[in-house]
Amino acid sequence: MKKTTKNCRRSGCPVSFTLDFLGDKWTLLIVRDILFKGMKYYGEFLNAGEGMATNILADRLEKLEHAGILKWKTDPAHQGKAIYSLTEKGLDLLPMLLEMILWGAKYDPQTEAPPDFIKRVQTNRGLEIQKIRRNLKESKPEKKERSNK
Repeated sequence: MKKTTKNCRRSGCPVSFTLDFLGDKWTLLIVRDILFKGMKYYGEFLNAGEGMATNILADRLEKLEHAGILKWKTDPAHQGKAIYSLTEKGLDLLPMLLEMILWGAKYDPQTEAPPDFIKRVQTNRGLEIQKIRRNLKESKPEKKERSNK
């Protein structure tokens, strides 16, 4: 299989482009955990119940940061501890994740998706997107932002 880099793309296909960033087993689970479970810390992602190895988690967090999907800031209450959050580019993944949740809930007989949440998303996706975005913005205290330079 051909490995892709910034300068070497398989094609100009938007699905291929998206898969270059998000097409592995773990990356969207990190985004899911931030969006829907309110996770912010490395240890929370590691203990999310998916069984992700520490080296994989560190790699995916770095990959998401370099792609401009994720950023981290120093936790003012625990210096040296990072708080992860999504950038606007990362938040733009929300509609896609909602569609994935609806598809999975429809076809997975063992889904753990709350039925009331599924119903709300089916009824009014736009309103649910607004609520989730608002909740994420309201839960962000001021922090010192990490510089990538």
